[in-house]
Amino acid sequence: MRILFEVSVVEHMKQSITWVLVPFVIVFSIFLSIAGAKEEMKSEDPIYVIKTSLGNIHIELYANEASETVANFIGLAEGTKEFVDPKTGKKVKRPFYDGLIFHRVIKNFMIQGGCPLGNGSGGPGYTFSDEIDASALGLDRLKALGPDKKAHPYLMIRSQTDFQRNVLGPLFRKMNISSQEELNRRKGEVDKKLSALTVKDVFENIGYVYSKKGSPYPPKCGALAMANAGPNTNGSQFFINLVDTDWLTGKHTVFGKVVGGMDVLDKIGEVEVGTNSRPVKDVKIISIRSQHDHSSKSTTFTSGAR
Repeated sequence: MRILFEVSVVEHMKQSITWVLVPFVIVFSIFLSIAGAKEEMKSEDPIYVIKTSLGNIHIELYANEASETVANFIGLAEGTKEFVDPKTGKKVKRPFYDGLIFHRVIKNFMIQGGCPLGNGSGGPGYTFSDEIDASALGLDRLKALGPDKKAHPYLMIRSQTDFQRNVLGPLFRKMNISSQEELNRRKGEVDKKLSALTVKDVFENIGYVYSKKGSPYPPKCGALAMANAGPNTNGSQFFINLVDTDWLTGKHTVFGKVVGGMDVLDKIGEVEVGTNSRPVKDVKIISIRSQHDHSSKSTTFTSGAR
């Protein structure tokens, strides 16, 4: 659409200066609108294609809310980020994910990939921090212990040992309680702290660091999240949920979601698996590339995230 302004200064010299300024104001407003639109386009979440041996999965990446995680994923996928080759021990740059497998597939749970060793123990030779907004996820509003003194399901407390290791021990360290004698002396204070403890508090006590600039997305069906070995141990491994996994909330950075190829995801989730939930027949990651650069970018999405 073209907007033409035909204003003759000569013909309008005797008119009010207001009429001369109107076109300028309009043009300037249009310029600002275009600039704003360009800025908005820059902030759009990128779409990437995970090409697998069983079909393509299209994912939208949360570049604004999980910028470091997304940059790491894209850098490894496209070969622009340096990593340590586990075979040679040398730093290299090449498309990291090409040729790897989904080494862990659990029906009605998730599929996991990104391990260069194919067994879940490998990574890129470095780790980086989580990007999670715990408050946006509501973890600061969930009591760690209910009226019946039972731990919240998100804490995954299955035994007294779990409770000691994940709740009491970290709390005692934070309170600088290092002996039974001191514990007995400060029992009232401990009871008060336990009563006020939130799920967010428990996770922070065991090492998770949260940020309001982090990802506010829960691990729902179709969510793309970082696999880890605890707080701030992200590397290259990721998983995609086959179902909602509320109990993982606050423990893994959700940095994208499936927007096409959910049927392929489900197909992978149904493959036969053996020891350690590894598929009997390898499900390979052929490549992970931007939708714009991918040879199948014109492919019609068969299904989106549920």
